[in-house]
Amino acid sequence: MNFIDYPDDELMAVHLANTLAGELTAALEHKDRVLFVVPGGTTPGPVFDSLCDSDLDWSRVDVLPSDERWLPEVHVRSNSRLIRERLMVGRAAKARFLPLYRKSETPEPVLAELEEAISPALPINVCLLGMGSDMHTASLFPGADNLETALDRYGPVLVPMRAKDVPEPRLTLSARVLRDALALHVVITGQAKKAALDRARSLEPVKAPVAAVLEEATVHWAP
Repeated sequence: MNFIDYPDDELMAVHLANTLAGELTAALEHKDRVLFVVPGGTTPGPVFDSLCDSDLDWSRVDVLPSDERWLPEVHVRSNSRLIRERLMVGRAAKARFLPLYRKSETPEPVLAELEEAISPALPINVCLLGMGSDMHTASLFPGADNLETALDRYGPVLVPMRAKDVPEPRLTLSARVLRDALALHVVITGQAKKAALDRARSLEPVKAPVAAVLEEATVHWAP
């Protein structure tokens, strides 16, 4: 794990956005299209605000959520809505969005259809993840019903996930797919998440799911 700390979240957002833009640009030199995986939540918003006007060929970038709440895109809690409103604007509006939601009461009936749309774009070229204070990343939650499947080194691309105190089903990329990203970043803010990160480094992924990706990741932190 590589750890970078910043004096404030504004500087972190600008630096991380520049890093991601550079990695996407480098990937575009070798591939016709590149896959950019991003999280929902509030922490990456300022990074998206800085990144969206980066001067790169966004028309050749596929944007994919790392995970999704099983809610329509128009819902205020939808990760897709956040990504469209904060990242896919300005120059980045030319990117192609790959959703992790189709109209269905639960993820399972449309799982194969979603995997079929995503699999040709793999592996991930550039991946940005967040982390919760409970040490979850994407929708890999401690104690979730399908966590062992999602952590399996030979696991599927997508895993439906239900967890205590999580109000709706989730759909998440598996740890294997996230870990195979050619460039992998985790962004966190605040002392509580820094303490959670420190705990996670000494725990097994089944207790601290973010530990499944830390070895390959660069972690960006601001107080």
